Amino acid sequence: MALKFYIKKGVKSGMTPLFTRIRSSKMTADLRMKTGIEVDARRWNAGNSTPNALSNYRASEDAKPMFAKLDAIDQAITFQLKQGVDLTYDQASEIIESIVFAEELAAKKAAEEEARRKEEEAKKMSLNKFIDLYLKEIKNGKRQSDRGKAFAPATIIAINQTLNQFKGFQKKAKREFNFDDIDLEFYNEYTAYLKKRNYSINSIGKCVKQLKTIMSLAESEGYHTNAKYKDKRFKGTRVDVDTIYLTREELEKIMAVPADKLSPGKQLARDIFMIGVWTAQRVSDYNDIRPEDIHTSTKRWIEDIPDPEHPGQTTAVIKTKEITYIDIRQKKTGAKVSIPCSTELKQILEKYNYNVPHLPDQDINRYIKDIGQLAGLTEEVPIESTKGGKSTIERIPKYKLIHTHTARRTGATLMYLAGIDIYDIMKVTGHASPEILKKYIKADNLDVAEKLSDKYDYFN
Repeated sequence: MALKFYIKKGVKSGMTPLFTRIRSSKMTADLRMKTGIEVDARRWNAGNSTPNALSNYRASEDAKPMFAKLDAIDQAITFQLKQGVDLTYDQASEIIESIVFAEELAAKKAAEEEARRKEEEAKKMSLNKFIDLYLKEIKNGKRQSDRGKAFAPATIIAINQTLNQFKGFQKKAKREFNFDDIDLEFYNEYTAYLKKRNYSINSIGKCVKQLKTIMSLAESEGYHTNAKYKDKRFKGTRVDVDTIYLTREELEKIMAVPADKLSPGKQLARDIFMIGVWTAQRVSDYNDIRPEDIHTSTKRWIEDIPDPEHPGQTTAVIKTKEITYIDIRQKKTGAKVSIPCSTELKQILEKYNYNVPHLPDQDINRYIKDIGQLAGLTEEVPIESTKGGKSTIERIPKYKLIHTHTARRTGATLMYLAGIDIYDIMKVTGHASPEILKKYIKADNLDVAEKLSDKYDYFN
């Protein structure tokens, strides 16, 4: 026999290295070496005591893989010897290692091939190719958001629009920018280009922020090592902009527009917009409420009331109240919110038997402006904005400023003016922090003064 497997003499228990001895009449050497395998000394010694014990040992589930490797080593070494190879220590060791550590070697080889593939791809990948790949993957769902969710259609459109500005800048500059070109000098040229196109500060900020996101993703995936885009001066600036909300009186005027003056589409748009007001959700959520989202529960409590048969005494009565609420899993954030249905909201839902038809967002935006004009919301509102690096103030009729997101801002603001705790408002709107919610609350100074006057006697 050319091979013999053994452990050191005198070892009777515990895990111990397994050795092999290779001898052959065709070899000039007698080779002894470790196999790289450890065995249970007690079981190994017992298995070598009788043929039956060895058979039982080989048949045990935990030992099968080991014996399979030992058989493979035996076959490989024997084959070499039969071919007349005078094996050296290094040759025999290499054969044994290739069998014993086959899985590890295969994994290492696969990792090296993957690293080589990525390195080759990195050489081929350009910034523009990565942008195209990114857009493709967020559309087909292969690439998800930081929250592990698929990108919403509206988000995909917004991302595509901001990245198109980068492509437009390259066309204007008559050159293609690659990963290493994105530095502070590029930032200054790019933002100057956007300012000349009369973009607002926030729009410029979105373009810069999205490009930084692309650069960060590409860096993490091994396509470049340029860290210049992380310079603190390379940033997407954002300022709070003037936006409107509608007062309860203005909402009443909108609802008071006679139905015979509105087409069926405009009537539906008004109802969907009002659902947005009373739920304070984004249009992607309030324009897609289904019957299965609406639930009803009964609240019960005990209340002491005067006992008519025993003056001066009370009797305990069980009171009940039916509560209708809507459960929404917000599409943008994935947050789940539960919204109690106000009387106004119930009336709209009941009108459609709790199955409100969907209407494209652009139609709602167009129709709600027409309805606002019919409702007489023509007061001119001063709107301050910064475009092309210049601050301007325009006076715009209020109805022209109404759009789908006005409903969410209006809902949040009306809850605030009604004295609802800001943390309770957050439970309805789904905002992650009071700071973010406060940007949605658009009460003017007079509204706040009236709120304080009503709440505190100090001002009376």
